[in-house]
Amino acid sequence: MTRMTSNLDYRAEGTHLLADLSGVAPALLADGGRIEALLRDAAAAAGATILHSHFHAFGAGQGVTGVVLLAESHISIHTWPEQRFAAADIFMCGASRPELALAVMQAALTPSDCAVRTVRRAPTADIAG
Repeated sequence: MTRMTSNLDYRAEGTHLLADLSGVAPALLADGGRIEALLRDAAAAAGATILHSHFHAFGAGQGVTGVVLLAESHISIHTWPEQRFAAADIFMCGASRPELALAVMQAALTPSDCAVRTVRRAPTADIAG
């Protein structure tokens, strides 16, 4: 296992994007190697540090599931080519920019619709009890 050290001050505060991409060409959603390369490119575009990735293709013409682990958190995707749909989860802390990762994914997959929910993530304030 690779141990990574950094002088950067990473805080638990971040942005979590949940994106539902509809109307995507099935061929774009069934190629595990292509999906992995896309998510790695998206992470790089966001300024994130890739630690590891793992992807699984369920067979010819079927979906892909995978995750890119980042020093800043993760990007994951689940695809359903038969429904022309992908669900992406992009969570990044620090100076990385998850909206740039999503832009790369949208440009490559060209969905007819993309519904995005944005959640700000941060620890709750300490409560004296």
